[in-house]
Amino acid sequence: MNDTDIKEDVMDALDFEPSIDANDIGVTVEKGIVTLTGHVPTYSQRQTAERVTTRVKGVRGLAQEIEVRPIGSHQTADDEIARRAADLLTWNTSVPKDSVKVKVADGYVTLLGTVEWNFQRTAALSAISGMYGIKSVSNQIAIRQKPTPGDIRQRIESALKRDAELDAAGIRVEVSDGVVTLDGKIDSWADRRIAENAAWAVAGVTRVNDHLHVV
Repeated sequence: MNDTDIKEDVMDALDFEPSIDANDIGVTVEKGIVTLTGHVPTYSQRQTAERVTTRVKGVRGLAQEIEVRPIGSHQTADDEIARRAADLLTWNTSVPKDSVKVKVADGYVTLLGTVEWNFQRTAALSAISGMYGIKSVSNQIAIRQKPTPGDIRQRIESALKRDAELDAAGIRVEVSDGVVTLDGKIDSWADRRIAENAAWAVAGVTRVNDHLHVV
Protein backbone atom coordinates (compact mmCIF):
# COMPACT_ATOMS: atom_id res chain seq x y z
CA MET A 1 0.00 0.00 0.00
CA ASN A 2 1.19 3.54 -0.72
CA ASP A 3 1.16 6.38 1.81
CA THR A 4 -1.89 8.04 0.26
CA ASP A 5 -3.99 4.90 0.65
CA ILE A 6 -2.79 4.38 4.23
CA LYS A 7 -3.63 7.98 5.14
CA GLU A 8 -7.13 7.64 3.70
CA ASP A 9 -7.70 4.37 5.56
CA VAL A 10 -6.49 5.85 8.86
CA MET A 11 -8.74 8.89 8.48
CA ASP A 12 -11.72 6.66 7.63
CA ALA A 13 -10.98 4.45 10.65
CA LEU A 14 -10.81 7.47 12.97
CA ASP A 15 -14.06 8.87 11.56
CA PHE A 16 -15.73 5.47 11.98
CA GLU A 17 -14.79 5.19 15.68
CA PRO A 18 -17.81 6.53 17.65
CA SER A 19 -15.94 7.17 20.91
CA ILE A 20 -13.67 9.90 19.51
CA ASP A 21 -14.14 13.23 17.75
CA ALA A 22 -11.77 13.04 14.78
CA ASN A 23 -12.51 16.54 13.47
CA ASP A 24 -9.44 18.04 15.16
CA ILE A 25 -7.05 15.15 14.45
CA GLY A 26 -4.52 15.48 11.63
CA VAL A 27 -2.94 12.54 9.82
CA THR A 28 0.28 12.41 7.80
CA VAL A 29 2.05 9.33 6.46
CA GLU A 30 5.62 8.82 5.26
CA LYS A 31 6.89 5.38 4.26
CA GLY A 32 4.17 3.73 6.33
CA ILE A 33 4.93 5.77 9.46
CA VAL A 34 1.81 7.63 10.62
CA THR A 35 1.96 10.90 12.54
CA LEU A 36 -1.16 11.96 14.44
CA THR A 37 -1.45 15.66 15.32
CA GLY A 38 -4.15 18.02 16.58
CA HIS A 39 -6.05 17.82 19.84
CA VAL A 40 -8.78 15.91 21.69
CA PRO A 41 -10.61 16.71 24.96
CA THR A 42 -9.64 13.60 26.95
CA TYR A 43 -6.68 11.27 27.37
CA SER A 44 -8.87 8.25 26.65
CA GLN A 45 -9.68 9.66 23.19
CA ARG A 46 -5.94 10.06 22.56
CA GLN A 47 -5.40 6.41 23.46
CA THR A 48 -8.30 5.29 21.28
CA ALA A 49 -6.96 7.23 18.29
CA GLU A 50 -3.61 5.47 18.72
CA ARG A 51 -5.22 2.04 19.01
CA VAL A 52 -7.45 2.58 15.96
CA THR A 53 -4.50 3.79 13.86
CA THR A 54 -2.22 0.86 14.66
CA ARG A 55 -4.93 -1.59 13.55
CA VAL A 56 -4.94 -0.19 10.01
CA LYS A 57 -3.26 -2.39 7.43
CA GLY A 58 0.02 -1.01 6.12
CA VAL A 59 0.88 1.05 9.22
CA ARG A 60 4.51 0.33 10.12
CA GLY A 61 4.91 2.80 12.95
CA LEU A 62 3.23 5.65 14.80
CA ALA A 63 4.32 9.08 16.02
CA GLN A 64 1.72 10.19 18.55
CA GLU A 65 1.63 14.01 18.76
CA ILE A 66 -2.03 14.57 19.67
CA GLU A 67 -2.45 17.10 22.48
CA VAL A 68 -5.06 16.68 25.20
CA ARG A 69 -6.94 19.96 25.74
CA PRO A 70 -9.54 19.67 28.49
CA ILE A 71 -12.35 22.14 27.90
CA GLY A 72 -15.11 23.61 30.03
CA SER A 73 -16.18 21.21 32.76
CA HIS A 74 -13.33 18.85 31.77
CA GLN A 75 -10.83 21.06 33.61
CA THR A 76 -10.06 19.55 37.02
CA ALA A 77 -7.66 20.54 39.82
CA ASP A 78 -4.67 18.28 40.41
CA ASP A 79 -5.71 17.33 43.93
CA GLU A 80 -9.16 16.31 42.68
CA ILE A 81 -7.62 14.23 39.87
CA ALA A 82 -5.34 12.51 42.39
CA ARG A 83 -8.21 11.76 44.77
CA ARG A 84 -10.46 10.36 42.02
CA ALA A 85 -7.62 8.30 40.54
CA ALA A 86 -6.78 6.83 43.95
CA ASP A 87 -10.43 5.87 44.44
CA LEU A 88 -10.63 4.21 41.03
CA LEU A 89 -7.48 2.19 41.74
CA THR A 90 -8.88 1.10 45.12
CA TRP A 91 -12.13 -0.05 43.52
CA ASN A 92 -10.40 -1.98 40.70
CA THR A 93 -10.16 -5.65 41.68
CA SER A 94 -7.25 -6.26 39.24
CA VAL A 95 -5.00 -3.76 41.04
CA PRO A 96 -3.54 -5.09 44.32
CA LYS A 97 -4.54 -2.95 47.29
CA ASP A 98 -2.06 -0.19 48.22
CA SER A 99 0.34 -1.26 45.45
CA VAL A 100 0.01 1.83 43.24
CA LYS A 101 0.47 5.52 44.07
CA VAL A 102 -0.65 8.52 42.02
CA LYS A 103 1.28 11.74 41.40
CA VAL A 104 -0.34 14.63 39.50
CA ALA A 105 1.19 17.89 38.21
CA ASP A 106 -0.76 20.22 35.93
CA GLY A 107 -2.94 17.36 34.68
CA TYR A 108 0.03 15.07 33.96
CA VAL A 109 -0.35 11.84 35.95
CA THR A 110 2.43 9.49 37.04
CA LEU A 111 1.63 6.00 38.35
CA LEU A 112 4.19 4.58 40.79
CA GLY A 113 4.49 1.31 42.68
CA THR A 114 5.22 -2.39 42.22
CA VAL A 115 3.02 -5.30 41.08
CA GLU A 116 3.66 -8.93 40.13
CA TRP A 117 1.95 -9.11 36.74
CA ASN A 118 1.76 -6.87 33.68
CA PHE A 119 -2.05 -7.21 33.55
CA GLN A 120 -2.14 -5.49 36.96
CA ARG A 121 0.06 -2.71 35.58
CA THR A 122 -2.17 -2.19 32.55
CA ALA A 123 -5.32 -2.46 34.68
CA ALA A 124 -4.12 0.50 36.74
CA LEU A 125 -3.62 2.55 33.58
CA SER A 126 -7.00 1.54 32.17
CA ALA A 127 -8.75 2.36 35.46
CA ILE A 128 -7.87 6.05 35.27
CA SER A 129 -7.51 6.68 31.53
CA GLY A 130 -11.12 7.78 31.06
CA MET A 131 -10.99 10.49 33.73
CA TYR A 132 -11.64 14.10 32.79
CA GLY A 133 -8.76 16.52 33.30
CA ILE A 134 -5.92 14.09 32.57
CA LYS A 135 -3.53 15.28 29.84
CA SER A 136 -1.22 12.26 29.83
CA VAL A 137 -0.24 9.28 31.96
CA SER A 138 3.29 8.04 32.64
CA ASN A 139 3.01 4.43 33.79
CA GLN A 140 6.11 3.86 35.92
CA ILE A 141 4.71 0.89 37.85
CA ALA A 142 7.44 -1.72 38.17
CA ILE A 143 6.92 -5.47 37.89
CA ARG A 144 8.41 -7.57 40.66
CA GLN A 145 10.10 -10.62 39.24
CA LYS A 146 8.43 -13.71 40.68
CA PRO A 147 10.41 -16.94 40.34
CA THR A 148 8.33 -19.58 38.59
CA PRO A 149 9.07 -23.13 37.44
CA GLY A 150 9.62 -23.89 33.77
CA ASP A 151 11.36 -22.15 30.95
CA ILE A 152 10.02 -18.64 30.23
CA ARG A 153 11.35 -18.70 26.70
CA GLN A 154 9.68 -22.03 25.90
CA ARG A 155 6.36 -20.85 27.30
CA ILE A 156 6.46 -17.68 25.20
CA GLU A 157 7.40 -19.56 22.03
CA SER A 158 4.60 -22.05 22.64
CA ALA A 159 2.11 -19.21 23.12
CA LEU A 160 3.23 -17.60 19.86
CA LYS A 161 2.82 -20.85 17.95
CA ARG A 162 -0.69 -21.40 19.35
CA ASP A 163 -1.98 -18.05 18.08
CA ALA A 164 -3.80 -18.65 14.80
CA GLU A 165 -3.45 -15.00 13.72
CA LEU A 166 0.34 -14.90 14.04
CA ASP A 167 3.12 -16.36 11.90
CA ALA A 168 5.64 -17.11 14.64
CA ALA A 169 8.31 -18.56 12.35
CA GLY A 170 10.09 -15.24 11.96
CA ILE A 171 10.14 -14.32 15.66
CA ARG A 172 13.12 -14.97 17.91
CA VAL A 173 12.79 -14.92 21.71
CA GLU A 174 15.62 -14.25 24.15
CA VAL A 175 15.26 -14.12 27.94
CA SER A 176 17.67 -12.75 30.54
CA ASP A 177 16.78 -12.11 34.21
CA GLY A 178 13.10 -11.73 33.41
CA VAL A 179 13.74 -9.38 30.47
CA VAL A 180 12.34 -10.71 27.18
CA THR A 181 13.69 -9.53 23.82
CA LEU A 182 11.58 -10.15 20.72
CA ASP A 183 13.40 -9.91 17.39
CA GLY A 184 12.67 -10.79 13.78
CA LYS A 185 10.17 -9.91 11.06
CA ILE A 186 6.37 -9.79 11.19
CA ASP A 187 3.61 -8.94 8.73
CA SER A 188 1.74 -6.15 10.53
CA TRP A 189 1.67 -3.78 13.49
CA ALA A 190 -1.18 -5.87 14.92
CA ASP A 191 1.13 -8.92 14.96
CA ARG A 192 3.55 -6.89 17.05
CA ARG A 193 0.89 -6.35 19.70
CA ILE A 194 0.00 -10.06 19.69
CA ALA A 195 3.65 -11.05 20.21
CA GLU A 196 4.12 -8.51 23.02
CA ASN A 197 0.96 -9.67 24.78
CA ALA A 198 2.10 -13.29 24.56
CA ALA A 199 5.40 -12.39 26.22
CA TRP A 200 3.76 -10.35 28.98
CA ALA A 201 1.34 -13.19 29.75
CA VAL A 202 4.14 -15.38 31.11
CA ALA A 203 4.88 -15.21 34.84
CA GLY A 204 8.33 -13.89 35.70
CA VAL A 205 8.56 -11.43 32.81
CA THR A 206 9.53 -7.97 34.09
CA ARG A 207 10.17 -6.17 30.79
CA VAL A 208 9.65 -6.78 27.06
CA ASN A 209 12.05 -5.26 24.52
CA ASP A 210 10.29 -5.23 21.16
CA HIS A 211 12.78 -5.23 18.27
CA LEU A 212 10.35 -6.73 15.76
CA HIS A 213 10.27 -5.23 12.25
CA VAL A 214 7.10 -4.89 10.19
CA VAL A 215 7.78 -5.87 6.56
